[in-house]
Amino acid sequence: MAPPPRRLLLVLLGFLAAASLATLAAAVYEDQVGLADWHQKYIGKVKQAVYHTQKSGRRRVVVLTEENVIASLDLRSGDIFWRHVIEKNNPIDQLSLSAGKYVVTLSSGGSILRAWNLPDGQMIWETNIQTSTSSKSLLHVLSNSKVVKDNLVLVLAGQWIYAVSSIDGVISWGKEFTLDGLEIKQVVQSPENDIVYVVGIAGSSKLAVYQLNAKTGEIVKDAQESLPDGLCGEILLGSSNVLVALDETRSALLIVEFKGESISYNKVQISEFVQDFSGTVKLLPLMSNGIIALQSSSTVSLLKLKGMDGLEVIHSFDQPASVSDALTITEKDEAFAVVQHVGSQIEFIVKVTSDLTNEIIREKVDIGQHRGSVQKVFLNNYVRTDKSHGFRALVVMEDHSILLIQQGAVVWSREDGLASIVDVMASELPVEKDVVSVADVEHNLFEWLKGHVLKLKGTLMLASVDELAAIQALRVRSSEKNKMTRDHNGFRKLLIVLTKAGKVIALHTGDGRIIWSNLLPSLRASKSGERPSALRIYQWQVPHHRVMRENPSILVVGRSGASSVAPGVLCILDSYSGEELNSRSFDHSVAQIIPLTLKDSSEQRLHLIVDSNCNAHLYPRSPDALNSFISEMSNQYFYSVDMQKNAIRGYSLQKSCDFNADDTYCFSTKLLWSIIFPSDAERISVSEARKMNEVVHTQAKIIADQDVMYKYLSKNLIFVATVSPKAAGEIGSAAPEEASLVAYLIDAVSGRILHRVTHHGAQGPVHAVVSENWVVYHYFNLRAHRFEIAVIEIYDQSRADNKDVLKLILGKHNLSAPMTSYSRPEVMVKSQSYFFTHSVKAMAVTQTAKGITSKQLLIGTIGDQLDADMVCMAPHIYPSYLMGN
Repeated sequence: MAPPPRRLLLVLLGFLAAASLATLAAAVYEDQVGLADWHQKYIGKVKQAVYHTQKSGRRRVVVLTEENVIASLDLRSGDIFWRHVIEKNNPIDQLSLSAGKYVVTLSSGGSILRAWNLPDGQMIWETNIQTSTSSKSLLHVLSNSKVVKDNLVLVLAGQWIYAVSSIDGVISWGKEFTLDGLEIKQVVQSPENDIVYVVGIAGSSKLAVYQLNAKTGEIVKDAQESLPDGLCGEILLGSSNVLVALDETRSALLIVEFKGESISYNKVQISEFVQDFSGTVKLLPLMSNGIIALQSSSTVSLLKLKGMDGLEVIHSFDQPASVSDALTITEKDEAFAVVQHVGSQIEFIVKVTSDLTNEIIREKVDIGQHRGSVQKVFLNNYVRTDKSHGFRALVVMEDHSILLIQQGAVVWSREDGLASIVDVMASELPVEKDVVSVADVEHNLFEWLKGHVLKLKGTLMLASVDELAAIQALRVRSSEKNKMTRDHNGFRKLLIVLTKAGKVIALHTGDGRIIWSNLLPSLRASKSGERPSALRIYQWQVPHHRVMRENPSILVVGRSGASSVAPGVLCILDSYSGEELNSRSFDHSVAQIIPLTLKDSSEQRLHLIVDSNCNAHLYPRSPDALNSFISEMSNQYFYSVDMQKNAIRGYSLQKSCDFNADDTYCFSTKLLWSIIFPSDAERISVSEARKMNEVVHTQAKIIADQDVMYKYLSKNLIFVATVSPKAAGEIGSAAPEEASLVAYLIDAVSGRILHRVTHHGAQGPVHAVVSENWVVYHYFNLRAHRFEIAVIEIYDQSRADNKDVLKLILGKHNLSAPMTSYSRPEVMVKSQSYFFTHSVKAMAVTQTAKGITSKQLLIGTIGDQLDADMVCMAPHIYPSYLMGN
């Protein structure tokens, strides 16, 4: 038999090498997806939506959100066809559809124009546009097919207007307006010809109107006029040659008419036609036929423009209410929607601009609880079988959820507030009851019989669509991982998350389903428009012993406004039901929240809230909690990081409060130490500390050469990373010679620097995590052009003599000696750096009840993948072990 050719041997050798490497990889088989994991995608609060409902292809709605996400949603189910999360430094300004097959986005202040393929979301082209200023940009897609073969896209940024081809992104023409300080506010296309109207403001009082040829960009006519009263910048085109604008004080409307090269105007006070006018007023989106919408703090008014004579109120809606953009339904008529709240329902009203007294649709829709008020409405129409017009609406709620309403019902809904999670915590599920009542047995028997009947109908293919859905839900409920009781290993839990909208949502770790949700009244926007901010969520009460029958509760802390000095708010919720048990407002601000390890007799955990004046306030405010805290106050220390002043400070507590001595729950602070980094050499990038509730099983660690080392276990250990000023920007903003990263290990009680290491040629962003006696941090190496992960382990040398077995048996050791941060510690540090292939968005470490299970480092990558590995992140592992693994 002839020997095999050499090429075949090389191919076989390649397959063997690939097989040997494959054994090192860990993955999930396709048929195992969803058995032990779940994955959900969200998009955030929608700020713009465009429908695509042509007969060919799937019907969808393309949305742009405040989380800088563009996504295509199925109009039937709300499922995501495709989604792109754009980086924060490239904010998307506007979105539109072109030629029925492209999604066009304008971002970065009008400097980047992109086109995406509508069916699959692939980027078709990208065009960089030169802009002189960073003013508000506008995007307008010309709908008149007479101009050119493809739809031109108009981009207005600063004093420039560009026309870009939607097919290949080539700039057809560009025009710069010579008026100094011009800021373009509105662009309108004439339906009769190829004329485009451009309206802008120079300064605060000079109004300019230009007429441009859409084919060439040539200015056909222009008119400029200085108005005696300033303008706030909100302008709408009320009719073909009449503008409506808000004055600088937002108390009057200016009706501006332009004829040829002349401009005339008339000023009308809003109080003349809007009763009980108060608060901030703004003009809502454009509508035709001389109809505009004016929103105040109490009402939304529909106004009819009567030429230059003034405005007439046609209808008013009490707040909260929202008005949609106008939607063309015939050549001469447009429709719009108004959604307002009626008790626990919303009322969906559709009117036409030609006859505001008539209502095409008025429907009441039940949307459920804990969604808040309506924020935005996006209207769409369709043709029924009888050739009449039907309407659907995408409604954006205060909790950032979205609903599709059609024919008086909610077709689908999405809980997209989960795209903006502020904080998260895990809570235990209830213990399974051993004693079961007769009623429960009868109910379970009925459910068992009902389930068997459904399964039998499904097997015989006699089940309806609703019954098939019930069978699937029954399978989910009966699954072991989806039970609503605590399991033996503690894997089943509730993930309680706090969103940016101020909503608390509990998710089951088994399948990610929502167990309960609550939009907190204390964190909802006020009538004046001030938006509270949610900060953190903590465990408030975990029942044990005599309070075992009570449900556990959680603490939510926020601010009543966006400012850091705004008064704080506190809410306590039941962990199992989401019911709000208590809430209160503070008369002080919230600068820092410190959860303590102390508890009162009712198992409520004590928390310190530090205000902007550096006074500490104790919660809960009860004599029992105060007594527990006073006895341990001398051992309580905390630190603060001031990023602006580039300083870290450590504090202790004193009994009396500086500004209110009568408040026994308020404590003043004493500055113990401070570290101020020189701003010309270092800037604080990140600071991290150990979790206060972290459990450590053992003090000793056996390393690879069978030697025993004792961990330096201090809950006062702080990790601080600083970067050079030139390296504080994006990657590549500094040369390797100008960049450096310095890592510090600092004791929070004494301010002593335990360890310091410098990485030359390194740059942020820095991500770090601290656990037990080690720190892992991630950064970018400019010299190697790669990401790196560094690990630092710190050991206590004062206990190094406790390796003699005889001394341990005879009790001649110091393992039980108390540790103090005031004595100079004898520490030994081991550190190592490794190349890492991924860019990192987040880092964390696993946590267990007893601290026995090995820690896993969780790394969230920029590609939304999760890397969990701690084996190679140790400085004492031999290089031969790393090469073999």
